[in-house]
Amino acid sequence: MQHDPRYVVHEGCDHIFFVGFLGAGKSTLARNLGALFHRPHVDTDRLVERALGRSVSEIFAQDGEEAFRDAETRELARLATKKSLLVSCGGGIVERPENCELMHEMGVVVFLDGDLEDSLRQIRCPERRPDLGSAEHAAEVYRRRRPLYEGAADLTVDIRNKSFEQVASESGQLLWERGLL
Repeated sequence: MQHDPRYVVHEGCDHIFFVGFLGAGKSTLARNLGALFHRPHVDTDRLVERALGRSVSEIFAQDGEEAFRDAETRELARLATKKSLLVSCGGGIVERPENCELMHEMGVVVFLDGDLEDSLRQIRCPERRPDLGSAEHAAEVYRRRRPLYEGAADLTVDIRNKSFEQVASESGQLLWERGLL
C-alpha cells in the first residue's frame, strides 16, 4: 500500500487524546491539527451520538448521565482497532478511571489546561452541554474534574490568555518534537 509521504506512519495504536473542560477547544484543535498533519480526527461525543442515534442532550435527558458514560466508554474502547487518530474527548471522559486506562493503552493524553471563566466564555451553545448546568454547578464540576485531567495527562498545554492559533501552534510543536505527529 502506498503512503502519502507527508504522513508519519507509526506502529500500533498511537492516538492522541485531547482532554479538558468544556469549551477548551479540544474539537477545533483535533480538527485543525488533523488537517495540518494529515491525520484523521474523531470526537467522542459525536461517536456516542451516532451510536445511540440521539444528541448528547437527549441522551442525558432520556437515559441519564450514567447511560451516556457507558456509551462513551464503549465508543472509546472501539478506538483500539484504529490507528493514528486525533481524539477530542468529552469533558467528563476522565471521570471513569477505566477511560483513562484505555486512553493510555492506546496513546498519549494531552490536557488543554484553562480557567473556568475562559471555558464558560467559549461555550457558544450552553443548552447543548447538559453537564454544565448553573454557574455554581459548572464551578463544582470544574473543581472535581481538574485533578482528574492533571492525573490523566501525559502532556499539558496551558491555554490561558492565548489565541486559538497560539494554542494550535504550541500543541503541534510539542507533539511534533516528541515524534507523536
